[in-house]
Amino acid sequence: MTALPEPTRGEFPWEIPDHLLSIEEYAALGETDSGFTELVEGRLVMSPSPSRRHNKAAYRIVQALEPQLPADLDFNLDVDIDLGFAPPGEAGSSRRPDVILTYREANERVDRAQAMFRADEVVVVIEIVSPGSKRTDYVTKHDEYADAGIPFYWIVDLSNPVSLVACHQAGELGYQDAPAATGKFRTTEPFTAELDLTTLLD
Repeated sequence: MTALPEPTRGEFPWEIPDHLLSIEEYAALGETDSGFTELVEGRLVMSPSPSRRHNKAAYRIVQALEPQLPADLDFNLDVDIDLGFAPPGEAGSSRRPDVILTYREANERVDRAQAMFRADEVVVVIEIVSPGSKRTDYVTKHDEYADAGIPFYWIVDLSNPVSLVACHQAGELGYQDAPAATGKFRTTEPFTAELDLTTLLD
């Protein structure tokens, strides 16, 4: 495994690698303040920092859902998921959703090991659509999260009216998508919850 330079906070100090990265190499890159990265089949994908509007919506989603979570689930904001598409040491794929709902015991493992979540520890992925991410969120990540075996994927679109498309695993067919919900989104899976979509924006 090629050693990578130690990142410096607030900079992008390392050169773009000249080879496909494994999950382990990607994790070793650390964090930067100039926007975060994701890993797609070993290739770095740079993402701009989310807008204040985007961040506020994520915060309000968590604020609304946290009291409704069952005891075995917890939430996380902007953390990496190893999608598990490749064995250790080979070109991997990792995404950083806006919000994920995970098993509480997985949080303890990640904190202890300073590692990223595995796809099998994630129950719900929530992505908030940005102007430049519509196809990525609705098509690319939709298929990736389904292939990774994540049971539920919620796509929140802040366009007027704010909407939520709830996707759930349907066996070999991948995700089955419910019609876009507006106003109040209600669900009984994977837990009973209600989210007033009209409160996500000022």
